[in-house]
Amino acid sequence: MSNRASGLPAAFDALWIRCAGARRGASKVNGRPTTATIDLRAIRTNFAEARRLAEGRELMAVVKADAYGHGATQVSRALVEAGCRWFAVASVAEGAELRDAGIREPILILGGVFDAGESEAVAGLGLTPAVFHPGQVALLAAAARGLAQPLDVHVAVDTGMRRIGVPREDAVALLEAIDREPMLHLGGVYSHLARAEEPDLTPSLEQLRALGELLAQLRERGLDPGLIHMVHSAGLLAGKALIEVLPEQTAARPGVMLYGVRPAPHFEVELRPAMTLATKVVQLHSVKAGDAAGYGADFRAQRDTRLATLPIGYDDGVPSSASGRGCVLLGGRRMPIAGRVTMDFITVDVGDAPISIGADAILFGGAQGDEVLSVEEAAAAAQTFAYELLVRVGKRVQRQFEN
Repeated sequence: MSNRASGLPAAFDALWIRCAGARRGASKVNGRPTTATIDLRAIRTNFAEARRLAEGRELMAVVKADAYGHGATQVSRALVEAGCRWFAVASVAEGAELRDAGIREPILILGGVFDAGESEAVAGLGLTPAVFHPGQVALLAAAARGLAQPLDVHVAVDTGMRRIGVPREDAVALLEAIDREPMLHLGGVYSHLARAEEPDLTPSLEQLRALGELLAQLRERGLDPGLIHMVHSAGLLAGKALIEVLPEQTAARPGVMLYGVRPAPHFEVELRPAMTLATKVVQLHSVKAGDAAGYGADFRAQRDTRLATLPIGYDDGVPSSASGRGCVLLGGRRMPIAGRVTMDFITVDVGDAPISIGADAILFGGAQGDEVLSVEEAAAAAQTFAYELLVRVGKRVQRQFEN
């Protein structure tokens, strides 16, 4: 219906047409100059380091949460090129996304299935679900009845994390129930380390021994556990102790280390950061000593200075907790965030530095001159941890991939 037919003035017709044309061309707009550049070479390099530490064991790359914000499709393809033969994600939907992208390698669904619909999707897509309670056995067995061969499943065992996993005392019964199902195949048994990033490895060693005791019970019953995996990024970086106490481990699940992040500061390892979050200055304001700026006047200038506005905010991955605490790299120097982080913008106190509109600013993961701002440092300033900072980078931030 035209504007004229709707009773609006004829002068609006041209505006209506122009706006409609703008909407049709919106997909061609690049958006704000805020980008997350993903270095796929760094991810492949970090995968090679994980492979070295795993000493011949299979590597199951964890690419959940959109590969920790890095782009699950692109990261998984790069890892396949690097020789990765297993992947792990949190949900059936994440596994389906990888299948749609052409990833044909086995994919473990760490979160298991919740209903018949998800069970059917797992069976149809050839995904490998985690199982941790009897209800899942029934759902998956029903979904697998039309398959040409049994559906592979991995049993998650709780050895101390108390999050996902069948309780240790119920594990044998669950494993035997799977063994009785002709359309299910036990492809693996695993658990998850809760405290491997701590310098004291005693709790992790206890967890590994608990899984080892279960494996001994399975052998007594003639059950083949399939792939055995427990060590993750922190477990690999902790050294041989966590491998040697359970030599039956045939796989490891590196996650955050693939993206260039050390799970704890005491790990001495060379990893290459994979993501650089950056933007550009879009406005400059001169303020005098005593002037306030931002919501709630949280910032008050202590001297005559300039404030640079950057088009990035808490919807893009800068936590509100970075308000007045965090910094950015600008002009080769660390510049403090001034006032509150808002949904779309932050302001930075640049003093009398020769900063102009269009100047590059790095939030984390990159360098300017000799200055480097790591995601770990940015996370500490925001009173959080690097994992969260990476996955919080919003969908309106343009991803750029370097091969």
